[in-house]
Amino acid sequence: MSSRGLWADVKLRAAWARQDWAAILREYRRAAGLSQRGLEPLVGLAQPDISAIESGRRQVTSAEVMARITEGLSVPSELTAAVSRRPDLDEWGPPTELRERIAHGHTTGRTDLRTADWIGEVLAQHRRAEDEVGGRDLWPVVRSQLDAVTLLIPGTAGPAADRLMLLAAEHAHWLSWVAAQNDRPGVALAWLDVAHGWAVDGGHTDMASWVYRVRSYYSLTRDGDPIRALRTAEAARSVTGMSPAAESVAAHQAAVAAAALGERDRARRLADEALRLATRVPDEGDRPGWLYWLTPDRAQLQAADAAYACRDWQAAAEGIRAALPQLGAYPRDHAYYQARLDEAIRRAG
Repeated sequence: MSSRGLWADVKLRAAWARQDWAAILREYRRAAGLSQRGLEPLVGLAQPDISAIESGRRQVTSAEVMARITEGLSVPSELTAAVSRRPDLDEWGPPTELRERIAHGHTTGRTDLRTADWIGEVLAQHRRAEDEVGGRDLWPVVRSQLDAVTLLIPGTAGPAADRLMLLAAEHAHWLSWVAAQNDRPGVALAWLDVAHGWAVDGGHTDMASWVYRVRSYYSLTRDGDPIRALRTAEAARSVTGMSPAAESVAAHQAAVAAAALGERDRARRLADEALRLATRVPDEGDRPGWLYWLTPDRAQLQAADAAYACRDWQAAAEGIRAALPQLGAYPRDHAYYQARLDEAIRRAG
């Protein structure tokens, strides 16, 4: 694998974002399958020095050594740019210059999209590793990736510009999710606003619907406002031209919101619709990238979620119990649904 390919590794990128030089060397060696001696010619350090850094006996404070490691390990440009972006939470909102770049989309021009392809692959890795590597560590990396994407837009036109706007919207959604997890609701909504605008500008109906769905989720889980949550979930369902996968998650969110309002028959109908739509897209390649997780097992788990919201405790327990073994690679989700299973069993009596 090339050095650039190695830098798609999420743990390695997170180590870089933290500027944890010991972890950078360790994670690079793990990803590359190198011994400490194998790393010597790349970074220009002897094995005892590498060992001392990795063990914490020696701190990397010299700009020369940092530059040697950075160059020797071929750190991608979007990561070197990320070093200067290590914000406090209050600095996490979307800056004006991002919108200025988007405003210049659809001008005439041609752009080499290889950088965008690479960044899209990396974002997909970030999504899948969210349980294992915290979003807080990866925040500056993803912000830098978003900069790299939006800087391509002013010189791009037509379908290529639309494609870049979708990638920008995907990044903005990811940043919103991380901000929400770090208890910054205003910032989370600001990123959703720009994600929705970029999705609409680029003609991406699945992403436009998904952003409504996430707003509904925030309203229900953070604000405890099922009326607003249902209204927004129905807006997600009203977007025309969606894929079955996007329709499915919008219907599921509407089901949960309806259940919170006590409209259980409506919730059950919506849950059945969500499951039916999800079973039409069992293959990952037929779903939007951010819905990689909507496997048949996850679709059944969503049905169990809706049953739980409707207080159908026996159905919820059976559905969660059947799907729980499939969540072994997602420790946070596994713990969440284990707690729900325990509660459903207790309530079922």
